[in-house]
Amino acid sequence: MDVQTLGIDLAKSVFQVHGVAADGSVVVRKKLRRSAVLDYLASLPPCLVGMEACSTAYYWAREISKLGHEVRLMPPTYVKPYVKRQKNDAADAEAVCEAVTRPNMRFVPIKSAERQAVMTLHRSRDLLIRQRTILLNAVRGHLAEFGMIAAQGPRSLWKLVEEVRCDAHENLPALARTILLGMADQIVTLNGQIGALERELADWLKRDETSRRLMTIPGIGYISATAIAATVADASAFSSGRQFAAWVGLTPRQNSSGGETRLGRISKKGNSQLRRLLVAGATALLRHVRNHKSATGEWVRSLAAKKPARLVTVALANKTARIVWAVLAKGETYQPRMAA
Repeated sequence: MDVQTLGIDLAKSVFQVHGVAADGSVVVRKKLRRSAVLDYLASLPPCLVGMEACSTAYYWAREISKLGHEVRLMPPTYVKPYVKRQKNDAADAEAVCEAVTRPNMRFVPIKSAERQAVMTLHRSRDLLIRQRTILLNAVRGHLAEFGMIAAQGPRSLWKLVEEVRCDAHENLPALARTILLGMADQIVTLNGQIGALERELADWLKRDETSRRLMTIPGIGYISATAIAATVADASAFSSGRQFAAWVGLTPRQNSSGGETRLGRISKKGNSQLRRLLVAGATALLRHVRNHKSATGEWVRSLAAKKPARLVTVALANKTARIVWAVLAKGETYQPRMAA
Protein backbone atom coordinates (compact mmCIF):
# COMPACT_ATOMS: atom_id res chain seq x y z
CA MET A 1 0.00 0.00 0.00
CA ASP A 2 1.46 3.37 -1.09
CA VAL A 3 0.89 5.45 2.04
CA GLN A 4 2.92 8.65 2.17
CA THR A 5 1.27 10.43 5.10
CA LEU A 6 -0.89 9.00 7.89
CA GLY A 7 -3.05 10.89 10.35
CA ILE A 8 -4.19 9.15 13.53
CA ASP A 9 -6.97 10.39 15.79
CA LEU A 10 -6.05 9.00 19.21
CA ALA A 11 -8.71 7.68 21.56
CA LYS A 12 -9.13 5.32 24.47
CA SER A 13 -10.27 2.21 22.59
CA VAL A 14 -11.05 2.97 18.92
CA PHE A 15 -8.54 4.87 16.76
CA GLN A 16 -9.35 6.49 13.42
CA VAL A 17 -6.70 6.37 10.68
CA HIS A 18 -6.56 8.50 7.53
CA GLY A 19 -3.81 7.98 4.96
CA VAL A 20 -2.94 9.62 1.65
CA ALA A 21 -0.58 8.71 -1.16
CA ALA A 22 2.15 10.88 -2.68
CA ASP A 23 -0.33 12.46 -5.13
CA GLY A 24 -2.73 13.39 -2.29
CA SER A 25 -5.33 10.72 -3.01
CA VAL A 26 -6.93 8.99 -0.02
CA VAL A 27 -5.82 5.37 0.28
CA VAL A 28 -6.67 4.60 3.94
CA ARG A 29 -9.73 5.51 5.93
CA LYS A 30 -10.51 3.00 8.67
CA LYS A 31 -11.04 2.37 12.36
CA LEU A 32 -8.65 0.33 14.47
CA ARG A 33 -8.97 -1.15 17.92
CA ARG A 34 -6.24 -0.18 20.32
CA SER A 35 -4.65 -3.65 20.26
CA ALA A 36 -4.44 -3.63 16.44
CA VAL A 37 -2.77 -0.21 15.92
CA LEU A 38 0.87 -1.29 16.16
CA ASP A 39 0.30 -4.46 14.11
CA TYR A 40 -1.31 -2.43 11.33
CA LEU A 41 1.46 0.18 11.30
CA ALA A 42 4.11 -2.55 11.28
CA SER A 43 2.64 -3.79 7.98
CA LEU A 44 3.06 -0.37 6.32
CA PRO A 45 6.26 0.95 4.72
CA PRO A 46 7.94 3.86 6.57
CA CYS A 47 5.82 7.00 6.26
CA LEU A 48 5.06 10.30 7.99
CA VAL A 49 2.66 9.83 10.91
CA GLY A 50 0.90 12.79 12.51
CA MET A 51 -0.92 12.89 15.84
CA GLU A 52 -2.29 15.48 18.20
CA ALA A 53 -0.21 16.00 21.35
CA CYS A 54 -2.12 14.67 24.36
CA SER A 55 -1.48 12.61 27.49
CA THR A 56 -1.04 9.32 25.61
CA ALA A 57 0.56 10.71 22.44
CA TYR A 58 4.14 10.41 23.73
CA TYR A 59 3.75 6.68 24.36
CA TRP A 60 2.34 6.07 20.89
CA ALA A 61 5.00 8.29 19.31
CA ARG A 62 7.79 6.26 20.90
CA GLU A 63 6.24 2.92 19.94
CA ILE A 64 5.45 3.95 16.36
CA SER A 65 8.94 5.40 15.90
CA LYS A 66 10.38 1.99 16.76
CA LEU A 67 8.61 0.64 13.66
CA GLY A 68 10.60 2.96 11.39
CA HIS A 69 7.98 5.69 10.87
CA GLU A 70 8.60 9.43 11.26
CA VAL A 71 6.24 10.67 13.97
CA ARG A 72 5.28 14.31 14.51
CA LEU A 73 3.07 15.64 17.29
CA MET A 74 1.06 18.84 16.94
CA PRO A 75 -0.88 21.02 19.40
CA PRO A 76 -4.62 20.28 19.02
CA THR A 77 -5.34 24.01 18.72
CA TYR A 78 -3.27 24.18 15.53
CA VAL A 79 -5.00 21.14 14.04
CA LYS A 80 -8.55 22.39 14.63
CA PRO A 81 -8.62 24.87 11.68
CA TYR A 82 -8.10 21.96 9.27
CA VAL A 83 -11.37 20.26 10.30
CA LYS A 84 -13.68 20.94 7.35
CA ARG A 85 -17.22 20.76 8.72
CA GLN A 86 -18.62 18.10 11.01
CA LYS A 87 -16.75 17.10 14.17
CA ASN A 88 -16.16 13.34 14.21
CA ASP A 89 -13.24 10.92 14.41
CA ALA A 90 -12.89 10.56 10.64
CA ALA A 91 -12.83 14.34 10.14
CA ASP A 92 -10.29 14.73 12.95
CA ALA A 93 -7.97 12.09 11.45
CA GLU A 94 -8.22 13.78 8.05
CA ALA A 95 -7.40 17.14 9.62
CA VAL A 96 -4.36 15.66 11.38
CA CYS A 97 -3.19 14.14 8.09
CA GLU A 98 -3.52 17.51 6.36
CA ALA A 99 -1.95 19.59 9.17
CA VAL A 100 1.17 17.44 9.56
CA THR A 101 2.27 18.26 5.99
CA ARG A 102 2.05 22.05 6.39
CA PRO A 103 5.51 23.69 6.20
CA ASN A 104 4.66 26.32 8.83
CA MET A 105 3.17 23.91 11.36
CA ARG A 106 4.68 23.89 14.85
CA PHE A 107 5.47 20.49 16.31
CA VAL A 108 5.81 19.20 19.85
CA PRO A 109 9.05 17.34 20.72
CA ILE A 110 8.58 13.74 21.82
CA LYS A 111 9.38 13.16 25.48
CA SER A 112 11.28 10.13 26.71
CA ALA A 113 9.74 7.75 29.24
CA GLU A 114 12.15 9.00 31.92
CA ARG A 115 11.08 12.63 31.54
CA GLN A 116 7.45 11.59 31.58
CA ALA A 117 8.15 9.81 34.86
CA VAL A 118 9.56 13.05 36.30
CA MET A 119 6.42 14.90 35.21
CA THR A 120 4.39 12.20 36.97
CA LEU A 121 6.31 13.03 40.16
CA HIS A 122 5.48 16.71 39.76
CA ARG A 123 1.80 16.12 39.07
CA SER A 124 1.52 13.71 41.99
CA ARG A 125 3.19 16.26 44.27
CA ASP A 126 0.76 18.98 43.15
CA LEU A 127 -2.18 16.66 43.76
CA LEU A 128 -1.02 15.79 47.28
CA ILE A 129 -0.42 19.47 48.09
CA ARG A 130 -3.97 20.30 46.97
CA GLN A 131 -5.34 17.49 49.14
CA ARG A 132 -3.31 18.74 52.10
CA THR A 133 -4.63 22.28 51.60
CA ILE A 134 -8.21 21.00 51.50
CA LEU A 135 -7.71 19.09 54.76
CA LEU A 136 -6.03 22.04 56.47
CA ASN A 137 -8.88 24.37 55.50
CA ALA A 138 -11.45 21.80 56.62
CA VAL A 139 -9.81 21.36 60.03
CA ARG A 140 -9.53 25.14 60.45
CA GLY A 141 -13.20 25.60 59.58
CA HIS A 142 -14.45 22.84 61.88
CA LEU A 143 -12.40 24.15 64.81
CA ALA A 144 -13.79 27.64 64.23
CA GLU A 145 -17.31 26.24 64.59
CA PHE A 146 -16.44 25.40 68.20
CA GLY A 147 -14.83 28.78 68.91
CA MET A 148 -11.22 27.72 68.39
CA ILE A 149 -9.53 30.16 66.02
CA ALA A 150 -6.01 29.71 64.67
CA ALA A 151 -3.86 32.43 63.14
CA GLN A 152 -2.97 32.31 59.48
CA GLY A 153 -0.54 29.67 58.34
CA PRO A 154 -0.34 25.90 58.87
CA ARG A 155 2.07 26.23 61.81
CA SER A 156 -0.47 28.10 63.96
CA LEU A 157 -3.19 25.64 62.98
CA TRP A 158 -0.98 22.70 63.85
CA LYS A 159 -0.29 24.18 67.29
CA LEU A 160 -4.05 24.30 67.87
CA VAL A 161 -4.42 20.69 66.68
CA GLU A 162 -1.79 19.60 69.22
CA GLU A 163 -3.83 21.31 71.95
CA VAL A 164 -6.87 19.33 70.79
CA ARG A 165 -4.79 16.16 70.82
CA CYS A 166 -3.84 16.86 74.45
CA ASP A 167 -7.52 17.41 75.28
CA ALA A 168 -6.86 21.00 76.36
CA HIS A 169 -10.25 22.27 75.09
CA GLU A 170 -13.13 20.94 77.16
CA ASN A 171 -15.85 22.53 74.99
CA LEU A 172 -14.94 20.30 72.02
CA PRO A 173 -17.21 17.20 71.89
CA ALA A 174 -15.48 13.84 71.88
CA LEU A 175 -17.00 12.88 68.50
CA ALA A 176 -15.69 16.02 66.79
CA ARG A 177 -12.30 15.55 68.46
CA THR A 178 -12.01 12.02 67.05
CA ILE A 179 -12.90 13.15 63.54
CA LEU A 180 -10.55 16.14 63.55
CA LEU A 181 -7.62 14.13 64.89
CA GLY A 182 -8.26 11.57 62.13
CA MET A 183 -8.01 14.36 59.56
CA ALA A 184 -4.84 15.60 61.24
CA ASP A 185 -3.34 12.11 60.87
CA GLN A 186 -4.13 12.23 57.15
CA ILE A 187 -2.25 15.53 56.92
CA VAL A 188 0.77 13.91 58.59
CA THR A 189 0.62 11.08 56.06
CA LEU A 190 0.41 13.54 53.16
CA ASN A 191 3.41 15.44 54.50
CA GLY A 192 5.43 12.24 54.47
CA GLN A 193 4.35 11.39 50.92
CA ILE A 194 5.14 14.91 49.67
CA GLY A 195 8.57 14.74 51.31
CA ALA A 196 9.27 11.39 49.65
CA LEU A 197 8.38 12.80 46.20
CA GLU A 198 10.58 15.84 46.78
CA ARG A 199 13.49 13.58 47.70
CA GLU A 200 12.96 11.67 44.45
CA LEU A 201 13.10 14.96 42.53
CA ALA A 202 16.28 15.97 44.38
CA ASP A 203 17.89 12.64 43.46
CA TRP A 204 16.95 13.08 39.79
CA LEU A 205 18.41 16.59 39.89
CA LYS A 206 21.80 15.12 40.79
CA ARG A 207 21.67 12.82 37.76
CA ASP A 208 20.36 15.36 35.23
CA GLU A 209 22.90 17.83 33.91
CA THR A 210 20.25 20.11 32.34
CA SER A 211 18.47 20.59 35.66
CA ARG A 212 21.73 21.50 37.37
CA ARG A 213 22.45 24.17 34.75
CA LEU A 214 18.98 25.62 35.22
CA MET A 215 19.62 25.83 38.97
CA THR A 216 22.27 28.50 38.28
CA ILE A 217 19.53 30.95 37.21
CA PRO A 218 18.25 33.23 40.01
CA GLY A 219 14.67 32.40 40.93
CA ILE A 220 14.93 28.77 39.75
CA GLY A 221 14.94 26.15 42.50
CA TYR A 222 15.14 22.39 42.17
CA ILE A 223 11.34 22.05 41.76
CA SER A 224 11.28 24.53 38.86
CA ALA A 225 14.52 23.19 37.35
CA THR A 226 13.36 19.58 37.22
CA ALA A 227 9.91 20.58 35.91
CA ILE A 228 11.40 22.66 33.08
CA ALA A 229 13.98 20.00 32.17
CA ALA A 230 11.30 17.31 32.04
CA THR A 231 8.77 19.42 30.11
CA VAL A 232 11.02 21.08 27.52
CA ALA A 233 12.50 18.12 25.71
CA ASP A 234 14.12 20.20 22.94
CA ALA A 235 14.77 23.93 23.30
CA SER A 236 15.49 24.20 19.55
CA ALA A 237 11.74 23.88 18.98
CA PHE A 238 11.59 27.57 19.96
CA SER A 239 13.34 30.09 17.73
CA SER A 240 13.88 32.66 20.49
CA GLY A 241 13.45 33.33 24.18
CA ARG A 242 10.38 35.42 23.47
CA GLN A 243 8.72 32.50 21.69
CA PHE A 244 9.44 30.30 24.71
CA ALA A 245 7.97 32.94 27.05
CA ALA A 246 4.91 33.15 24.80
CA TRP A 247 4.55 29.36 24.95
CA VAL A 248 4.58 29.54 28.74
CA GLY A 249 1.94 32.29 28.54
CA LEU A 250 3.94 35.19 29.99
CA THR A 251 3.71 37.57 27.03
CA PRO A 252 0.93 40.16 26.53
CA ARG A 253 -2.15 39.21 24.56
CA GLN A 254 -2.38 41.17 21.31
CA ASN A 255 -5.49 42.73 19.79
CA SER A 256 -3.81 44.76 17.06
CA SER A 257 -5.30 46.01 13.80
CA GLY A 258 -4.71 48.69 11.19
CA GLY A 259 -1.08 49.12 12.12
CA GLU A 260 -1.98 50.02 15.71
CA THR A 261 -0.47 47.76 18.38
CA ARG A 262 -2.69 46.99 21.36
CA LEU A 263 -1.25 44.88 24.15
CA GLY A 264 -3.32 43.55 27.04
CA ARG A 265 -2.74 41.18 29.92
CA ILE A 266 -0.59 38.08 29.64
CA SER A 267 -2.12 35.37 27.49
CA LYS A 268 -1.88 32.60 30.15
CA LYS A 269 -1.60 30.07 27.33
CA GLY A 270 0.74 27.13 27.20
CA ASN A 271 2.04 25.26 30.22
CA SER A 272 0.28 26.54 33.36
CA GLN A 273 2.57 24.61 35.73
CA LEU A 274 5.75 26.22 34.41
CA ARG A 275 4.11 29.64 34.42
CA ARG A 276 3.06 29.22 38.05
CA LEU A 277 6.57 28.11 39.07
CA LEU A 278 8.27 30.95 37.21
CA VAL A 279 5.95 33.56 38.73
CA ALA A 280 6.44 32.09 42.22
CA GLY A 281 10.22 32.16 41.76
CA ALA A 282 10.10 35.74 40.49
CA THR A 283 8.00 36.76 43.51
CA ALA A 284 10.62 35.35 45.88
CA LEU A 285 13.42 36.91 43.85
CA LEU A 286 11.93 40.40 43.58
CA ARG A 287 12.94 41.70 47.03
CA HIS A 288 16.49 40.40 46.69
CA VAL A 289 16.99 41.77 43.17
CA ARG A 290 15.84 45.26 44.11
CA ASN A 291 18.87 45.72 46.36
CA HIS A 292 21.34 43.88 44.13
CA LYS A 293 23.92 45.77 42.09
CA SER A 294 23.31 44.18 38.72
CA ALA A 295 21.75 45.01 35.37
CA THR A 296 18.62 43.10 36.38
CA GLY A 297 18.46 44.98 39.68
CA GLU A 298 18.57 48.35 37.91
CA TRP A 299 15.91 47.21 35.46
CA VAL A 300 13.64 46.03 38.28
CA ARG A 301 14.07 49.26 40.26
CA SER A 302 13.25 51.43 37.26
CA LEU A 303 10.19 49.32 36.45
CA ALA A 304 8.97 49.21 40.07
CA ALA A 305 9.08 53.02 40.22
CA LYS A 306 6.21 53.29 37.72
CA LYS A 307 4.42 49.91 37.71
CA PRO A 308 2.52 47.80 40.32
CA ALA A 309 4.42 45.09 42.18
CA ARG A 310 2.51 42.20 40.59
CA LEU A 311 3.19 43.51 37.09
CA VAL A 312 6.89 43.76 37.94
CA THR A 313 6.81 40.18 39.20
CA VAL A 314 5.31 38.87 35.97
CA ALA A 315 7.78 40.92 33.93
CA LEU A 316 10.63 39.38 35.95
CA ALA A 317 9.15 35.92 35.33
CA ASN A 318 9.09 36.71 31.59
CA LYS A 319 12.76 37.70 31.77
CA THR A 320 13.57 34.50 33.65
CA ALA A 321 11.79 32.44 30.98
CA ARG A 322 13.96 34.00 28.29
CA ILE A 323 17.10 33.24 30.31
CA VAL A 324 15.88 29.65 30.71
CA TRP A 325 15.60 29.29 26.95
CA ALA A 326 19.09 30.70 26.44
CA VAL A 327 20.57 28.28 28.97
CA LEU A 328 18.77 25.33 27.38
CA ALA A 329 19.50 26.29 23.78
CA LYS A 330 23.19 27.12 24.27
CA GLY A 331 23.96 24.36 26.77
CA GLU A 332 25.70 26.78 29.14
CA THR A 333 25.28 27.96 32.71
CA TYR A 334 23.86 31.33 33.66
CA GLN A 335 26.38 34.18 33.71
CA PRO A 336 25.00 37.33 35.41
CA ARG A 337 25.61 40.67 33.75
CA MET A 338 26.80 43.30 36.20
CA ALA A 339 25.60 46.87 36.14
CA ALA A 340 27.63 49.42 34.20
